Amino acid sequence: MLGALALPWLSAPTASAATVSTVATAGSCYSLPPLPYTVHTKAVTIRSKASVKSTSLGILYRGHKFTVRKTSGNWHYITDKTTGVKGWVSGTYVYRDVRMCLD
Repeated sequence: MLGALALPWLSAPTASAATVSTVATAGSCYSLPPLPYTVHTKAVTIRSKASVKSTSLGILYRGHKFTVRKTSGNWHYITDKTTGVKGWVSGTYVYRDVRMCLD
């Protein structure tokens, strides 16, 4: 009985190296555009300078749409599309998610 179950598995065709490499390059996640920035907390303070001691200009909430204009160290200069406020937010709370490539 056990031999009958193993026989189909042993006779199955194996993938060639050409097939595997074609699949890996065609669907490579390295060629995909980077994921967008998102707020990874309920809200983050928008500041006038890239410093926690600078003046607060507003609050960027998780549901707001925003654009990152530039980055300096762990700070991002953003434009909050919901409120129109421009300023710096900490990269501790605003960052891109990452993909895991298995190819």
